This record gives sequence, C-alpha cells and structure tokens, in this order.
Amino acid sequence: MTEQELKEQILAAVLKAKESNPLTPSITNTVTINFVANAQLAVGGSAAMIYLPDEAETLASIGGSFYINMGTLLPVYAETLPRVIRVLKNCNKPWVLDPVGIGAGALRRSLLLSMKECPPSVIRGNASEIIALANLWELDSGIIRDGVRGVDSTDSVDSARKAAVAVARFTHGAVSISGEDDLVTDGKHTVILKGGSAMCTKITGAGCSLGGVTAVYAAVASPFVAALTASDVYNIASENAQKNCSGPASFQVAFIDNLYSITKEQIDSSVIRIETEAL
Repeated sequence: MTEQELKEQILAAVLKAKESNPLTPSITNTVTINFVANAQLAVGGSAAMIYLPDEAETLASIGGSFYINMGTLLPVYAETLPRVIRVLKNCNKPWVLDPVGIGAGALRRSLLLSMKECPPSVIRGNASEIIALANLWELDSGIIRDGVRGVDSTDSVDSARKAAVAVARFTHGAVSISGEDDLVTDGKHTVILKGGSAMCTKITGAGCSLGGVTAVYAAVASPFVAALTASDVYNIASENAQKNCSGPASFQVAFIDNLYSITKEQIDSSVIRIETEAL
C-alpha cells in the first residue's frame, strides 16, 4: 500500500459518492443536526435525520449506510438504537458510530456496551473517547480510565493509538481519531493525516459532521478508505475555508462550500503518512 494508491482510492470514493448520491440516514446530535445534514449533502450524500424506531428500521434497510452519534441521547433511543443496529447487522449494511459523551450516564454506557456484540464499521471520535470505548469493551487501550469528562479530548491522538488499533482489530473495521493530526487505522495499517484548521474548534458540529460524512463514504468504499476519505477532505476543506473567512460564522459557510468543491489536485497535494502496525 502506497500513498499514491491510497489517494487514488480516496478520489474514487469522492467521485462515487457524488455520482451515486447514497442515502445515509442519521441518528445524530440535535445541537448539530443541520450542520451534519448540510455536510452530507455537500459531499454527495442524501441526508435523512430520524428518531423513531420504526422509521429508523425502514431507512436502515434501504440506505447505503447509517450514522449513529450519541451526542444528545433521547429516551426513545433506548428502543431505537438496538432495533436499528439489528437491522443493519441483518442487512449487512455499514454504519458509523461517534461515541460522544461515553461514560456520562448509565443508559449511554449500556447502549455503547451492547454495541460490542454488533460492532460498527467505523468508529470516529476524539482520543479520550476512543480510549474510553476500548476500556468499556475490555480491550487493551494502554490507558486504564473509567469514562471521559465532557465532549472534549484530554488525551493526545498518539496516546490513543494503541486503543484505536485494538478496537479496529476487534471490529474488523476502522477507527478514526481527530486531533491536531488525524489518525485512521484498520488495525494493520495506520495513516497519519496532516493539515486541517484550528477554526474547526470554534464551531459546533465539526466532529459530528465528520462522522456523518464518513458514513456517506462508507456507502461507497471500505471502512478504512471511507474514514481516510472523510478525514482528508475535511482537512482540505477546512484549510481552504480558513483562507477566506473573517470568523467562525463565515468559516462554517466557507467550509461547506469547500467540501462541495473538493478536487483531484487538492487530494493529490494533501499530506498523509502510512505506517504498519506490529502484529
């Protein structure tokens, strides 16, 4: 696997999403739902935001992939999430999990623990969330800690690498960690992606929408390539958006525009580093 081969796969995923317009239903954070939907539309997906169990089951069965974000956990999700995950498993559909707020309460913990039996294709989170999930699932995280505080990471991306590799090997999928440098791993290969903009920390929903975009690409590519593609186009779009903004509000608008207009030349010029994990 070479850098050029990966970039060709990333470009193929970008083009296929725009050509095929995959239906990508989401159960996501109500604070950021609009931003998630707009980001999915910008990269070529068809967004559908849902809450109710019967609607979730129906859309999971016909969608190309599915996105579950645990940010604002509503009581109905105690019924909705297990039902939709069962359908996704039975239909062999890819899905993306963002374990926001892991450790914050008994229901959240119970639902995330149950997902160990039907694991997602891609898990996207910050370093602290990935470490916490590995511990919850009793995998080797390298850092033993009970849960996380809030939604911001208190750990570096590099410190969560062992946890990410362990989770990816368990799920046979991919894990994506956002930070100053991003990390994506399938348990065998780990890719470090350079770039992005610090302005992403000044708006609400950058991480949530990254998960939603990852789900769009999961409908047209392998979990590993989907996670790589989402992180790469996010870094490109945010860097370019920062050049033409005056603050967080104009950045958010410019960011969506730049997601929409990603080019081959931009992908070719992005900086990624591939490393092989010891077995």
